[in-house]
Amino acid sequence: MVSAEHVSQVRHAAPFWLSLAVIPLVFLSAAYGGWAILLPIAGTWWAFSALDAVLGRYSENPDLDTPDSRLFWYKLITWIWLPVQVAVLYGMIVYVPGAEHLSLAEKFGVFLGVGVMSGSIGIVYGHELLHQQDRFERWLADLLLASVLYSHFRTEHLLVHHPWVGTRRDAVTARYNEGFHRYFIRVLREGPVSAWRAEKAMLARRDLWALDAANPFWRYFALQAMAVLLALILGGWLGLALFLFQALVAVWQLELTNYVEHYGLTRKYLGDGKYEPVRPHHSWNSDHRATNWLFINLQRHSDHHYKPSRRFPLLQTYDEATAPQLPYGYAVMGWIAMVPPMWRRMMNPRVRKWRADYYPEITDWGPYKRGEFPVPQVR
Repeated sequence: MVSAEHVSQVRHAAPFWLSLAVIPLVFLSAAYGGWAILLPIAGTWWAFSALDAVLGRYSENPDLDTPDSRLFWYKLITWIWLPVQVAVLYGMIVYVPGAEHLSLAEKFGVFLGVGVMSGSIGIVYGHELLHQQDRFERWLADLLLASVLYSHFRTEHLLVHHPWVGTRRDAVTARYNEGFHRYFIRVLREGPVSAWRAEKAMLARRDLWALDAANPFWRYFALQAMAVLLALILGGWLGLALFLFQALVAVWQLELTNYVEHYGLTRKYLGDGKYEPVRPHHSWNSDHRATNWLFINLQRHSDHHYKPSRRFPLLQTYDEATAPQLPYGYAVMGWIAMVPPMWRRMMNPRVRKWRADYYPEITDWGPYKRGEFPVPQVR
């Protein structure tokens, strides 16, 4: 007999399983084409943003003493997502290239939806998994990232982004006044190099050279090569092109999220190459209820950076006195970020207020040369 406690655990975790709804939407987009190609977008970004408007914010915090045994249903959705995503991705690669009812443009439209699946959900789940110590979960993360050809993200995120967020050393901390499109090109260029240097430095500390077998870039390359080869075998050259397109769409969503999460926020430089510790006010926070279901509480980003190993169901939210707040969830903020003048009108005053609230002693924040990242110091 199922206990009341078990039913309660399932009920509380159930909203985070709504991400599975994107799967039939991808199938419908491939079956019908036309306006149906918008269904994966409508069922994720639009639908959850609309639910945010209806359901509002959810500011209650879970009990940090919750035993790990009560988190099973939360963890399970991240564990099963890899086989689900692989089946849908490669199933579409087999089916779509030969689908005569779809024009070439519609075929790429279908894979726009596949990219929404692998980016808005797959990478987010991969991010949760790569932060865990369990080797099984980290392998799931590696395989999810390989499916979008962004394996270096694991290294870059753990060894660069978290230690150096809010500083010049972190490529994915968006600079004040930096538009998303310029930022995206810069991160695509700097991210892999930054990750490689981080692994090279790690190996050097063990007296190993950069090309030693212990370098995870060998694993990254092998997994990505297998992902590409499988797409080519199953779908031919068109299947490979569609695979590459969904990877680009997925990475675009990841970096759009990174852009929103830290735009304009910096850590105080203390001298001698040291910065102040990471605190909740170094990330934009959002406790909008529905989009946190979709992004498994990633929007409680202030707490994630404060306590990176904390699993998503236990992430805390903060009030405006402790962490800066986004006016909307990530989905809406992402659309706004795609229009830099609109983004700057909305966010630049908030960044300036953040500076005045958290660092009133700092009076010189610029001007700075184009592309330079300000590192504030107390005068």
